[in-house]
Amino acid sequence: MPTPPRKVQAAAPLAGPRRFIFLLLDRFTMLAFASAVEPLRIANRVSGKTCYTWALAGESGQTATCSNGASFRLDIGLDELERDDVLLVCGGIDVQRATTRGILNWLRREARRGVTMGGLCTGAYALARAGLLDGRKATIHWENQDGFLEEFEEVRLTKSVFVMDQNRWTTAGGTASLDLMLKVIAADHGEDLANTVADQLIYNAIRTDQDTQRLSIPTRIGVRHPKLSQVIQMMEGNIEDPMSPADLAEEVGMSTRQLERLFRRYLNRSPKRYYMELRLQKARNLLMQTDMSVINVALACGFASPSHFSKCYRAHYNTTPYRERGTQGAMSGVSPVRLSI
Repeated sequence: MPTPPRKVQAAAPLAGPRRFIFLLLDRFTMLAFASAVEPLRIANRVSGKTCYTWALAGESGQTATCSNGASFRLDIGLDELERDDVLLVCGGIDVQRATTRGILNWLRREARRGVTMGGLCTGAYALARAGLLDGRKATIHWENQDGFLEEFEEVRLTKSVFVMDQNRWTTAGGTASLDLMLKVIAADHGEDLANTVADQLIYNAIRTDQDTQRLSIPTRIGVRHPKLSQVIQMMEGNIEDPMSPADLAEEVGMSTRQLERLFRRYLNRSPKRYYMELRLQKARNLLMQTDMSVINVALACGFASPSHFSKCYRAHYNTTPYRERGTQGAMSGVSPVRLSI
């Protein structure tokens, strides 16, 4: 028989159980949702009492389907919540389509009543669309940041794993929900309970809101060379106004020829080719995540003319920007968007 988990005495318990409402948008991401609800269940189990309760909400009030096809029976529709509830919007694929007018009106109404709200994965999009993140710090999955930045200029977007800005919480998706909930449990009931929940989940590397989403550049490219990493960081930070190879080389104290050799040796491509791939990847994200015109996408990614952009895009992706956007729209039945993992 397995040894039962040890009971943890809460350090500073709340007056009563805190209730979470999970708004499941159509095609929400299961991992982000499960990473948020499971810590609550385990906190109740290991503490031996009901620290948390939760309910599943959706516009239909009946069922919601996540991106992997599984369906969940909902507890409530867009009902009026208690002021002490925490509402977490669970987003996923095609979040623009899933964020309906009815949902936006409901979010705004509950926000006026003082309800704490959060966005898991692409759920931050729904909150931003409702105007509830204006002037706030927030985060969203790294793949969706380009489109988010273009659409919501009033939001102070970060690359953090999660953000808690007063009564607005956002996570980057995936297991970032787990890090957020462990912080909530620690604040509500003490570090001991949060650590015990993490142990039960075999989660031994708890992240904070100071941790960033993506792997470091050396880890991502599989190369640990400080000057190479520095150049790539400069490239990623200067997409709209690309730097020349000569300027990049000068910034890290080497010649252009040395920079060429460095990229050829470690990445098997020239600095110019690598830079172009970064710009085209951002362009693809914008085409698929926003309604920006192709001309504006080209300018945002450092291309002086649409024709040059189209030529480079076709060479890399074997299709034109216009066809890319049209294909995505036909596949989803709505305006092109590819949000969420």
